[in-house]
Amino acid sequence: MSTKPTPAPAQPTAPLPRRLTAAAALTALEGLALAGLGAYLLFVGIAGDADSPQQAETGGITLLVLAALPLAAARGLRLGRRWSRGPALITQLMALPVAWTLYSTGGAMVAAAVALAVAAVAVAALLVNPTATEALGIGPGEQTR
Repeated sequence: MSTKPTPAPAQPTAPLPRRLTAAAALTALEGLALAGLGAYLLFVGIAGDADSPQQAETGGITLLVLAALPLAAARGLRLGRRWSRGPALITQLMALPVAWTLYSTGGAMVAAAVALAVAAVAVAALLVNPTATEALGIGPGEQTR
């Protein structure tokens, strides 16, 4: 008769700060927007409605792959994982030149550019906030998550 050790009960974790939850939500929204645009480009390429179907398909696949970064980061932030802050910040740094390019094209893209820039700056500010960094175990009094 063998005795199996009983697993230790999970330690209750403190709820995540609202700032971190908001950063995770905005990062997930950015990832979903990338995935949606990628799926649209892929569909247009496959349907043959694009000027260059091969270019549309390649762009769609690229955007779908790129969408994985903010989506993984958002999930990590939501779970309070320390590693997720880096990919989330990288996503915001990549979003700023994209917003500038959209703004430079003018027309209807100006609204999208402003929304993207505001979201990128907001998420970056939320992620460097001391409350968020402490919740992720970064900085003074580091915790392992």
